[in-house]
Amino acid sequence: MSSPAISLYTKCIQIDRRKSTPLYLQVVYQFIQAIQRQLLEEGDQLPGSRPLSRALGIHRKTLIAALEELETQGWVQSVPAVGTYIKNPEHLPKKGKNSLQAALPDTSGFNYRKSFLLDATPSSFADKLKFTDGTPDYRILKPTELGRFYSSLLKRKNNLQNRLDPAGRNTGFFYEQLSFYLNTTRGFHCSKNHLLITESRQVLLYILTQLLIQKGDLVLVEEYGYPLANMIFQQAGAQLHTIPIDQEGIQVDHIAQQYRAGQIRLLFIQPQHQYPTTSCLSAQRRHKLIKLATELDFIIVEDEEFSELTYEKSTPLSLIKHAHQGKLIHLGSFGKFLLPGFQANFMLGPKDFITEAHKYLPIFNPPDPLKDRARGEMIDEGDIHRYRRKAIQAYTARRNLFSALLLQQELSEIFQYTPPKGGWAFWLKVKQPFSLSKLVENCRTKGLLIPRVCLYQNRTITALRLGFGHLNEREMKESIHLLHQALRTSAQKINDPLSK
Repeated sequence: MSSPAISLYTKCIQIDRRKSTPLYLQVVYQFIQAIQRQLLEEGDQLPGSRPLSRALGIHRKTLIAALEELETQGWVQSVPAVGTYIKNPEHLPKKGKNSLQAALPDTSGFNYRKSFLLDATPSSFADKLKFTDGTPDYRILKPTELGRFYSSLLKRKNNLQNRLDPAGRNTGFFYEQLSFYLNTTRGFHCSKNHLLITESRQVLLYILTQLLIQKGDLVLVEEYGYPLANMIFQQAGAQLHTIPIDQEGIQVDHIAQQYRAGQIRLLFIQPQHQYPTTSCLSAQRRHKLIKLATELDFIIVEDEEFSELTYEKSTPLSLIKHAHQGKLIHLGSFGKFLLPGFQANFMLGPKDFITEAHKYLPIFNPPDPLKDRARGEMIDEGDIHRYRRKAIQAYTARRNLFSALLLQQELSEIFQYTPPKGGWAFWLKVKQPFSLSKLVENCRTKGLLIPRVCLYQNRTITALRLGFGHLNEREMKESIHLLHQALRTSAQKINDPLSK
């Protein structure tokens, strides 16, 4: 018959062998919960491991593994030749009679900057239909299939420590594989010495500004532009000038006419899928731009975030594939169609520049050897090509469906647009301007959210950037239908053809 002390533990800890959670962790979790609920009290001595393991119905080694984990976390203390005692690391000392416990206020007592551009999607719409400015659908690729690259690494016993050196010395494997991937899929001619890899584009852009931008430097950006890059350049003290764009990309002749040699520090450009208009820089203008960069002595920063998701084969060559006299830096992405934990961003440039840029990585982006090894093996084993083909096929179908639905709902009478050659968004330019804020409110009442980041309206343009990548067929049809209804409501106030 079990003692009262052991009976208490059997009531607090129930082993369920049907769960995938290891038995020793089941003991750990329930033991901690019992202490937090004050079912087990601090200072009590635990029964011996043999009788307690028998009472719980587990092997003694399993119980010992649980106690070692609990001791590591500070929930028990083992005293040699005496016993093991319960501790509560979350126990707070009692406050004195005169101690003050001030609650955190809801209103700050100081001024701070507020950003209109960074307003997030209201949480009340988290589970409802919504447009974005172009985001993927993580349901297309199964997480379990991608997760095997992590799990296979964790299961290896031989040389695991050498493969995953915490100092990051072995992350060259991912650099070698990514340079090979870029050379085979995009026709580049680069080695790992021309490559810098980070988790976020913010880090890449920040490193660029640290190396290239001084206060007052003139930076050219595209009209409307990529907000993230513009904000980082401005924070670095750069003076931004916008360059007009049309269906063929930026107007290169405008740069030649308005600026002289030595005046421009750099040009930030998205030649493949310009944000937000999705326009593609023509081949003729690319040649002009490369020549002009040499003549006016400025750096070109080419951002091709969606080059992996190009739906048409007849796209001009990347600027970095032209002879550019070392005046070009290329930014790109790896695996935008994968789950976030497998994605990466990279910079290509002259070897000496990349060597200097690497000095900033330990500060802003310490290496993750496990993640780098998993991504490298995804390339080495060829699975990345299969995932990419599957993604392109799925998103091409969604782009075509989105375009067909716009025609079906007669929205071509309201919008002027061209199906994008890549990426996850349409640029819909309004033919007869009306208030986009009223359209957003009409959509909201019907259960469809259009965030502010999708809206473009000033004296010269009224347009929407609507993402399609995150919507499956049912969601897309419903979203376009609700948009059509909201447009009809707005059109009635402006005598638009849709109101008839």
